[in-house]
Amino acid sequence: MGATLRALRALVLLSGFYLISLVLLAALAGVDVALYHWGLHGIGAVKIAIVTVLLAVPVVRGMFMLRIPAAEDPAAVEVGEADEPRLWALVREVADASGTHAPARILLTSDVNASVREDAKLLGLRPGPRTLTLGVPLLTGLSEAGLRAVLGHEYGHFTAGDTRLSAIVVRGRAQISRVVEQFHATADGKVADERERQERTAAKRIAKGKKAREVDTRHTGALYRGMARLYTWYARVYLRASLSTARGQEFAADLAAARIAGRDATAAALREIPVLSAAHGFYLDSYATLGLPARTLPPRGQFFGGFGALLTARAGELEDLRAGLPEEPESRYDSHPPMAERVRRVEALPADGRGPEGDGPALALLTDPGHTLTALEEAVLTAEALGFRRTADWPELLNVAMAEGITTARTPLHRALTA
Repeated sequence: MGATLRALRALVLLSGFYLISLVLLAALAGVDVALYHWGLHGIGAVKIAIVTVLLAVPVVRGMFMLRIPAAEDPAAVEVGEADEPRLWALVREVADASGTHAPARILLTSDVNASVREDAKLLGLRPGPRTLTLGVPLLTGLSEAGLRAVLGHEYGHFTAGDTRLSAIVVRGRAQISRVVEQFHATADGKVADERERQERTAAKRIAKGKKAREVDTRHTGALYRGMARLYTWYARVYLRASLSTARGQEFAADLAAARIAGRDATAAALREIPVLSAAHGFYLDSYATLGLPARTLPPRGQFFGGFGALLTARAGELEDLRAGLPEEPESRYDSHPPMAERVRRVEALPADGRGPEGDGPALALLTDPGHTLTALEEAVLTAEALGFRRTADWPELLNVAMAEGITTARTPLHRALTA
C-alpha cells in the first residue's frame, strides 16, 4: 500500500471519531424533536431535555479535542551546518545514499532516541520541511557506523513516505488517546468537586451537632465516563487498524538501514539502543541527580556528559543486557515491533562484507562535545535546577550527597553522627 493510500485509510479511520460524535448528537437532537412533536412539555420532558443537553456537551467538546495541533519542538539544541559540519556531512551522505533529501533542521536532545518529522500539508498528502531529532546519549553510546544505521532507518521512513503520514497516523493515535484521557480527567474533576462540596456540607452539619451523611460520588461524572467508554472502544479499533501499518514501516526502515550501513552495523545498533536506554535511565537516577536533595549538580557539562564514563565503567554488565533483547512490545499498541524480532530479521539478511565497527564514537562527530553537552543542560534543565550549586568533580558530588543524607536521616545512629 502506497503512502497516499495509507494516508487516506488513516484519514477514514480518524473521521470515524467525528462520525460517532455526529451520530450521537443526531440521536440526542432526535429525542428533543420527538418530545416537541409529541407535545410533551411537562416536568418530565424538561428533565429529559436537560439530560440530552448534558450528554451533548462532552460529545461536542470531544470533537474539538480531536483537532490536530501544530507540531512542537522538544527541549533541544538546534545545530546548523556551520556549527556541526561533520555531523551534517554524515547526515547528507546517508540522505544521498538513501535517495532522499536531507532534513532542513537537526535538533539534539537528551533522549535515547532518534526520530524524523515532516510538517506535511493536506493531511500528509503533500510533503513538507523535515526535522531530524538526535539524542546525545545515542551519540555517546553508538559508533559512527551505528549512527549511520540509525540515520538509514530514519531516512527509510522518508523514502517510503511514512513521515508524511505523521499528521494523521502518529498524531491521530496520540490525539485519540488524548480525547479519552480528557473525558476521564473531566469526570475525575467533577468527582473531586462533588466530594469537596459534600465534605463541606458534612462539616457544617457536624458543627451544628447533626449527623453528617456519608460522602457518595458514585454517580458523579457518569456522563463523561460513559462517553470515555464509547470513545475508548473506537480508539482500540483505530489503534489495531493502524498497528500493522506502523510496525510494517519499522521493518521496512530496518531493511533500508541495512542497505545503507550494512547488515552487521544495523543489527549492532538495534541491539545497543535498548541497552543505552536502560543504562541512561540508571545513570540519571543514580548519578546525575545524586545531589538534588542538597540542591547540587555535577560539574557543568557533566549532567549528561558523565553518561559516557558510566558506559565504560559498566561495560561488562551492559554486555549481558545486549544478549537478552525484549521479546514483547512495550505495550499492546506499541507502534514498534519487539526489538528481538527486528534484530532477527536483520541478522537473517545475507552477509554483505561490512562489519559493525565504524570510524570511532559518534560523539566525536561534534566539533566541541563539551560545549554541546553544556548547551543541552541549559536547554533541558529547569531554571531552578540551573541555579543549583555545581561541584568541581564527581567525588565532591558524592561527598555532598552523603553529607545531606546523614543530615536529614532520623535514626539514632545518624543523630549521634551529626551531634
